Amino acid sequence: MEHPFEEFGSMVFGEQEMHERLPNPVYQAWRKALANEQGLDRPTADAIAHAMKRWAMEKGATHYTHWFQPMTGSTAEKHEAFVNPDNVSRMPVTRFSGKSLIKGEPDASSFPNGGLRGTFEARGYTYWDAASPVFIHNNVLCIPTVFVSYNGESLDKKNPLLKSIKVINDAATRIVNILGEKDVRSCKPMCGLEQEYFLIDRDLFRRRTDLRFTGRTLFGSSAPKAQELGDHYLGKIPARAQAFMREVNAELWKLGIFAKTEHNEAAPGQFELASVFNDSNIAVDENQLVMEILQNTAEKHGLACLLAEKPFAGINGSGKHCNFSLTTDTGQNLFSPGDKPAENVRFLVFVCAFIKAVDEYAGLLRLSAASAGCDYRLGGNEAPPVIISVYLGSYIQGILEGLTTDTASEKSVKKSAYDPVLGLAYVPRDNSDRNRTSPVAFTGNKFEFRMVGSAQSGALANTVLNAALAESLNSISDQLEGLKYIQDIREKALQICAEIYRSHKRVVFNGDGYSEEWKAEAARRGLPDLVSCVDVIDVMDDPKSLELFTGLGIYNEAELVSRKAVFIENYINTLSIEGRTLLEMIRTEILPMMAEDWKNSFADDMGLWPNYVKEHGKKTAGLMNGLYAAVNQLDDLLTDLHSAPKDKDTCRRYHDEVITTMEECRHFIDAYEAIAPDRYYTLPKYKDMLFDL
Repeated sequence: MEHPFEEFGSMVFGEQEMHERLPNPVYQAWRKALANEQGLDRPTADAIAHAMKRWAMEKGATHYTHWFQPMTGSTAEKHEAFVNPDNVSRMPVTRFSGKSLIKGEPDASSFPNGGLRGTFEARGYTYWDAASPVFIHNNVLCIPTVFVSYNGESLDKKNPLLKSIKVINDAATRIVNILGEKDVRSCKPMCGLEQEYFLIDRDLFRRRTDLRFTGRTLFGSSAPKAQELGDHYLGKIPARAQAFMREVNAELWKLGIFAKTEHNEAAPGQFELASVFNDSNIAVDENQLVMEILQNTAEKHGLACLLAEKPFAGINGSGKHCNFSLTTDTGQNLFSPGDKPAENVRFLVFVCAFIKAVDEYAGLLRLSAASAGCDYRLGGNEAPPVIISVYLGSYIQGILEGLTTDTASEKSVKKSAYDPVLGLAYVPRDNSDRNRTSPVAFTGNKFEFRMVGSAQSGALANTVLNAALAESLNSISDQLEGLKYIQDIREKALQICAEIYRSHKRVVFNGDGYSEEWKAEAARRGLPDLVSCVDVIDVMDDPKSLELFTGLGIYNEAELVSRKAVFIENYINTLSIEGRTLLEMIRTEILPMMAEDWKNSFADDMGLWPNYVKEHGKKTAGLMNGLYAAVNQLDDLLTDLHSAPKDKDTCRRYHDEVITTMEECRHFIDAYEAIAPDRYYTLPKYKDMLFDL
């Protein structure tokens, strides 16, 4: 029986396949195009397309598609068959041209575009992203592409990401060269995206209208047992989940995705999959495939995979931690402290530049993880708080404090070690602990941005990180570039690092991000506390954001305006769907259950009522009356807001009024569920969904 590892990358038309199947001049031309040294001419593109087609058909593919990432946050594809009628004989022939490989034309007005396209302006284009491998998925040759309008504006999440990658490449390479490493020609942002998710039985999923339409439960009382004992976290993986994971891994490995880590997460029914670091562009593509394969494979196993950030109240939500680093073409990690971090000028420059970037663009980072779903998650149960801070650990922070005070003893802090079992080798301790409450944490040789939600694309977070860090690095380079001697450059670089740390140390915090004391301290430091999506809306057109993105050429002003419009519309539509779903479930399922229960709780002779029946009837009637009033209030609100303009004020009303009224409805439903006989309350409960694998 063939081992799954033996099929690794079998569905990827990557560099190895291209090297083997293309004539060497064509292969070399592709490599030069990838390095931006020359463009692809038509004969070269035709040769690559022909080789791709032959390979895909050998694998059983009949169609190809331009696979792109519109502003929906998911992926899109339009399949085209390789087969065509011959112009003369009308017999079937297979064709795939270089033009078809490089360019496609989907409808640009049917996707969210924030006003960049009107209904009457349908033309949009997809263009091949040659840096991301072509692959076969579901017997279709998938070509990763960007998606732009007729006028060239970005209509997707990938095109800005690619532009930001070029920007950070230029900025990082520039400063590394200034610091004396002239052999470095490029620097790539690297990304490792962790993916958390829930698994529940598919039959139970289908019986919950809220899960089907919104991805999360809109009500549900806590089970008698949840995650208090900590017994699910890293525990034995249930057999049903393990079988599912085996198939997920096999599918991902075929696509060349290094699915590495799998385990139970903290909440019952919650799991995590983590992939190995890759170029940030490819990592984002791979994560989109991870999410799709998780959901498709779950269905095959009679399960439902929930990617919503907070599908169940009272237990952990799900995130997508974005591990960020930079690597040179010579193989060096620019965030690696080395054996002597206090003397590693390059490391100190990049860490200080990162701190400056986070402090100056905290609002943009908060925005990159903002969604209606993530609002329910952030701030508790292992999700980071909404106040952006950087965790460095006492060792690295001590080195930076030493720069500002010139205290030699603080610069030379020694790492201790741990000898776990007598006789084993000396095991050095990491230079930092792990802070689970920090939104941005240094974890040894990378920064982990923990705010991104499990259902979100990782593209925007990486775009913001690239842009903010590039701006910070460029400002340092501007101050160093005129110096001639390397010793002068190093001394000046350390002075700049000291000044950056003095100016931006307010964002550094190593303590408990959940504590009330930190909230008060953060306010004293002047750090922004952007609690909800509504609070971050204005960040998009803040002059500082506009200057960053337009100055670096990542977005133009029209594209930023469009993103704000899409963000607002998505927030309103998401909460509107949740509200209407709750409304329907209360009127067609919950209230009839309560009425049936109440009606059957009483005997004809009032004198024969047992105390339990009396009390149960009174409680049910009271909850039913309260819920009926609340649901009518929700109905009036949704009716009123249906015709309201899609703007920030309407978002605020959804946040302040609709969510509050939905929570009031939930209060009555959850209170009834806690006392309802099972024969009347027929919807799956938390205890069923979370403990039935």
